[in-house]
Amino acid sequence: MKILVTGGCGFIGSHTVVELLNKNYEVVIVDNFYNSKREVLDNIKEITHKSFGFYEADCCDETAMRKIFKENKIDAVIHFAGYKAVGESVAKPLMYYQNNIDSTLILVKVMKEFDCHKLVFSSSATVYGSPASLPIQEDFPLSTTNPYGTTKLFIERILTDIAHADNEMGVVLLRYFNPIGAHKSGLIGENPNDIPNNLMPYIVKVATKELPQVNVFGNDYDTIDGTGVRDYIHVVDLALGHIKAIEKIKDTAGVLIYNLGTGKGTSVLELIETFARVNQVEVPYQITDRRPGDIAACYADPTKAKEELGWEAVRNIEDMCQDAYSFVKKVKNL
Repeated sequence: MKILVTGGCGFIGSHTVVELLNKNYEVVIVDNFYNSKREVLDNIKEITHKSFGFYEADCCDETAMRKIFKENKIDAVIHFAGYKAVGESVAKPLMYYQNNIDSTLILVKVMKEFDCHKLVFSSSATVYGSPASLPIQEDFPLSTTNPYGTTKLFIERILTDIAHADNEMGVVLLRYFNPIGAHKSGLIGENPNDIPNNLMPYIVKVATKELPQVNVFGNDYDTIDGTGVRDYIHVVDLALGHIKAIEKIKDTAGVLIYNLGTGKGTSVLELIETFARVNQVEVPYQITDRRPGDIAACYADPTKAKEELGWEAVRNIEDMCQDAYSFVKKVKNL
């Protein structure tokens, strides 16, 4: 079975490619290196000792996407490609709507041309907006608090409508919570090209003294210590969820939706303190104003994924903190 992985050199994409190759799937990666690095390709080969296809292209380029499908018999797609920073989406909504939605429309159009009917979509817990209760289940009402989340929600609706109109189409919508950590090899992990938008890579840059301190956006939320609470999941656990989704969808049509999270919330200060403790480093921080689009707390009920996919997260917050720091120390020769 040959799987096309869009954004396959990114943080979650690269870990998923590793797990696909470990399970003996054939893999083709498409990535434009907007927020990823070319050396990831060599690192995936070093981890897996396996080969795979690669195209440097943008998913918004219909001609390039058609070339990929013409040259490869693609059986299923895992779609990661897209812009992903909440704060940037608030500042640049048009860029987010155009890129994230157009790339998906073009991808699905080309898939249909080449009789490829199986798609796993990288969605997000942001589609739940500010939930009325916790933990979050898949049948909760959907809403969004920022343009990034809205692109995910719109794409979910688009893919659902397409699947309803095509009885061969099988779609899995995976709603991630907060992926952190890195591969145990230290060869792949989260290494953004610019100043990080997500908390863990920011903590790491403070720990390595590239940045002076972590900005904690608000300490007046109704949470354990006033800071935002999120469901942090190890990126390898998350990657394995995609393998389970591919196994589920290959002989199934329609739309399936799963939360991928641990079911446990961790506050910003708890994450900073755990990182400092397990890695024996200092992580200075300062409290600043709340960030537009953020919510107080968000964590999953992962029961459905366990019951229907046979998947659950097994790595804990200490593992996530150790692996994230080990990766960066290796990258920077610290």
